[in-house]
Amino acid sequence: MTHSAETRPVLIVGAGISGLACAHALAAAGVHARVVERGRVVGGRMASRRVEERPVDLGAAFFTADLASPFGAVVRGWLDRGLARPWTDTFSVSDPGHPLMTKPGPLRYAAPGGLRSLVVDLAEGVDVELQHPVDEIDFAPHSATVLAMPDPQARRLLPAGSVIASRLAEGSGWAPTITVALGWTERGWPADFHGAFVNGSPVLSFVADDGDRRGDGAPVLVAHSSAELAREHLEDPDAAIPPITEAVRALLSLGTAPSWSYAHRWTFARPQAQHPEPFLLEDGVGLTADGGPEHGGGGGAGDGGGAGDVSGLIGVCGDAWGTSSSVGTAWTSGDALGRALAAQL
Repeated sequence: MTHSAETRPVLIVGAGISGLACAHALAAAGVHARVVERGRVVGGRMASRRVEERPVDLGAAFFTADLASPFGAVVRGWLDRGLARPWTDTFSVSDPGHPLMTKPGPLRYAAPGGLRSLVVDLAEGVDVELQHPVDEIDFAPHSATVLAMPDPQARRLLPAGSVIASRLAEGSGWAPTITVALGWTERGWPADFHGAFVNGSPVLSFVADDGDRRGDGAPVLVAHSSAELAREHLEDPDAAIPPITEAVRALLSLGTAPSWSYAHRWTFARPQAQHPEPFLLEDGVGLTADGGPEHGGGGGAGDGGGAGDVSGLIGVCGDAWGTSSSVGTAWTSGDALGRALAAQL
């Protein structure tokens, strides 16, 4: 089934890196897409927030890239313009009962202006509408609708009983985290510390030196909680600050308490399992559990709540679609979906 993009536009819901990569792929093929985002800024989970007069990365901690890949070409452009920078190929690893050990790995990249600045760059020239209500999406006027977001959020926008929704993971398939930024008046940890994976901790999963990765040397650490701790404090993220602060100080043997702190909640931080396909793309007409025509209802969270008839093509993309959850996977998923849509439109 084909549609005319001239008369029925493409709608992309979500202005993170995956949604914008999809928009760029469509534009390269001559297909215009409109991107809507419920937030005040673009970025999604590549979030940076200005705290204490500087951007702090509160979402993705870094990204990796094969510079010979299509995503690598985008990264090379960021590097050439100073928007991204090589950070480190060595992190520490903490295992229960053992001291911190350093471990080499792939080169990780960061951004002097915060990772969100890279998504802002991708949004240049794209038709993006911010603070757009997305609780209910009218699929009918569009030749294709792309849901560039975590599975549980995409499920909520699809009508109850949708076969498409049944292919998406529920909330339990995604791990939450609470990210806490901690600032000191001066650095009290080793100069060669970049970040640490924390294994087996009921409190921490990863800690990054935000001043080191951004290159300004600010005495700021960013800690990502364990999923277990996050589930306990999703309703009150600030309550997670004391145990996270205590765990970070113990990990790095810090004698002084931070002078400030800031907590951010991620209900759907990362998928617990990956879809083997790079994206989901289906024809929305008639895809209900009983094979009948779909109509939007007033379903609650997790039950589907899309408005209007579901027609045209429906796509889902993001970091859950591919071999591993990463920034590169999110971009690749959106790019691949955009190319596939362009071929059909």
